[in-house]
Amino acid sequence: MARALMLQGTGSDVGKSVLVAGLCRVARNRGIAVRPFKPQNMSNNAAVAGRPGEPGGEIGRAQWLQAIAAGVEPSVHMNPVLLKPQSDTGAQVVVQGKVLVAAEARDYQHLKGRLMDAVMESWARLGDGADLVIVEGAGSPAEINLRDRDIANMGFAVRANVPVVLVGDIDRGGVIAALVGTHAVLDETDRVMIGGYLINKFRGDVSLFDDGIAAIGERTGWPCFGVVPWLKECVRLPSEDSVALERLAGSGPGMMKIAVPMLDRIANFDDLDPLAGEDNVEVVFVPPGRALPRDAALVVIPGSKSTIGDLARFRENGWDRDLKAHRERGGRVAGLCGGYQMLGRVVRDPHGIEGCERNAVGLGLLDVETVLEPEKTVRNVAARSVMFDLPLEGYEIHLGQTAGPDAARPVVTIGGAPDGATSADGKVFGTYLHGLFAADAFRHAFLAELGVQASGEGHRARVDNALDAIASRLEDVLDIDALFALAR
Repeated sequence: MARALMLQGTGSDVGKSVLVAGLCRVARNRGIAVRPFKPQNMSNNAAVAGRPGEPGGEIGRAQWLQAIAAGVEPSVHMNPVLLKPQSDTGAQVVVQGKVLVAAEARDYQHLKGRLMDAVMESWARLGDGADLVIVEGAGSPAEINLRDRDIANMGFAVRANVPVVLVGDIDRGGVIAALVGTHAVLDETDRVMIGGYLINKFRGDVSLFDDGIAAIGERTGWPCFGVVPWLKECVRLPSEDSVALERLAGSGPGMMKIAVPMLDRIANFDDLDPLAGEDNVEVVFVPPGRALPRDAALVVIPGSKSTIGDLARFRENGWDRDLKAHRERGGRVAGLCGGYQMLGRVVRDPHGIEGCERNAVGLGLLDVETVLEPEKTVRNVAARSVMFDLPLEGYEIHLGQTAGPDAARPVVTIGGAPDGATSADGKVFGTYLHGLFAADAFRHAFLAELGVQASGEGHRARVDNALDAIASRLEDVLDIDALFALAR
């Protein structure tokens, strides 16, 4: 079995995912065979593990990125339990890549005993052939009210005997209290698993926090492995959690504007990252309560974990009227996956997969209709653009089939079969293919048609360069030798 080390946080969104990715790249650069692992994740930004064209399995997008950082193929065993929120209290439970059940939060707590077996099975399989596994926790180990059924933090660390490094986020404030408070509320069995801590997202002169490190050490006895500055390279990496959308901004004024409505159950919004990375493009995520900008050249409706529910919210926000006005001005519209389904005439849910609403009127910009089906399509694919006759790579994660007259004008072919639909005037299209804009040649041709010159840097190269830059920063500011020596 490989040696292992786990990063847990004093709370959610402290930067664990990026740190694990960075440390995976550090280990790879040092010639260490490394794998990422997260026992339980909650995100609607999923990736597909598996060979193109074959049935695949869903994992969190962060573990997909961490696998890239480690230089290995993504595996469903890197994230054995994935929760995909469908409502404020319920989520789809994905186990080792496959949907197990849809469960309410209270019911899910009772499932955790069964799920730990799957976690430990994946854990054993992932370590085979690796020198080091870097594990990412979820939320915080200080949530002691959930400890008896925990599979994501100390429940896993104790069961697997994996030492823990605690991550504190100084940018949000109160980091000393968060670290010392975590030490105070943990019982001794959990507390002894923590071998030290690191501070993340520091801005300014690090020496000004020397007294803080001393105070934490006096109250916990934990060593500090280092202070990580604010990593500006993070903006070039895919974001997994929708909370990141609250901080996303456009590239700057005076560029072609792309508007993206922030759906309640937005999914796989990193589809827009390649466009946001272009120098001459401004991607604006529009929060609920705000109108779609009138000066947008393109509106992209992203994926959704709850198509019918998000259609209702779309109308409540008045975005349907904004979209109609956008079309009347000659603007373009694209729909991706759930967004594609919304653009049609109707979405039918005969099996009640998304709830009690069995039929929903679509936005009517494409002459197609969708029927949701229980069997989910999950696979990586090789595809081809119909418009530009260019090769594409991406993935599908969707429930349902879409058909109608506009589907006679497909957007892509997947394995030779047509996918998607285009309006008669060519200004509205939708497709189930995720990753469409990540293909550099397609993105460049698409932007050229809109009168925008694309930058020279490829999207995948941009991500890879960011990972290298983050790894280099971590080598400079962390005691990597001591961190890796802690692993057992």
